[in-house]
Amino acid sequence: MAQSASEARMGYIMGKAEGDGELWHGHVTALTVAPEYRRMQLAKRLMDVLENISDKMYNAYFVDLFVRESNSVAIGMYTQFGYSIYRTVLGYYSGSGDSENAYDMRKALPRDKLKKSIIPLKHPVKPEDLEW
Repeated sequence: MAQSASEARMGYIMGKAEGDGELWHGHVTALTVAPEYRRMQLAKRLMDVLENISDKMYNAYFVDLFVRESNSVAIGMYTQFGYSIYRTVLGYYSGSGDSENAYDMRKALPRDKLKKSIIPLKHPVKPEDLEW
């Protein structure tokens, strides 16, 4: 969690390490920045922390996250951070009769020297087909 000098909550990131073999990776579960602290590079700093932990502590191959297909602002931000769309997950977000696809976005870490973890899949997958 990031706090201001006055101890106001500015934002937070939650993540985990998961997978097996070359699918061992860091996963961004949630990233949130309070509206009054946006456009200050706080999201980038929080993502850098998670990426560094995934790399240095867990020796992961990549970091991934899921984002709504319609969330162009977040997709643009993650792209600026070096993430690319690995695959589309059909109907990942669902509830109250609506569903929306997600993009699984990934960023290779130094352990993945050939960047195999970010080669895009050609076909979408369903949530039940996800490895983790």
